Amino acid sequence: MHCTVCGNKLGLRFCENEGLIPFCDNCDEFKFPPFDAAVSLIITNRNCDKILLAKYTGESNFALISGYIKKGESAEKAIAREVKEQTKLNTVKSKYQTSKYKEDDNVLILYFATVIEDGEFVPFKAEVDELKWIAFDDIASVIIEDDSDKTYLTNAIAELKKGKM
Repeated sequence: MHCTVCGNKLGLRFCENEGLIPFCDNCDEFKFPPFDAAVSLIITNRNCDKILLAKYTGESNFALISGYIKKGESAEKAIAREVKEQTKLNTVKSKYQTSKYKEDDNVLILYFATVIEDGEFVPFKAEVDELKWIAFDDIASVIIEDDSDKTYLTNAIAELKKGKM
């Protein structure tokens, strides 16, 4: 691992209350490892009885609509932007649910329940092959067994059915 400022090779140094952290001797400062942040959305209609899923370009399975948070952007702005970009519809409201760090991708995923306006969606063809409303009871047949979002999705649907989101 190298310093993103000067390119110097980083060593590990003890940082109080943090443990061993990469340190740049040239810059004389700790370099906490960066990671990306993204939003992953359970998008429902206004009746909250179905979820909008996307089949991304080159993928064979449906997934939650998601996207990276851009530099300087809040999670809420990323939600509105991603929904508009991928569906051409507007966000009505969103509520934070939970988060999960995905080590393989070095991404912190922020999960939100999101309601979008009624209307005809239009998939963003550069990223999305197909968008599809799925009834709660049919989700299990669409999401693949090893999907990392499956546990979250299953729990969120149970909460939506109770009217708690």
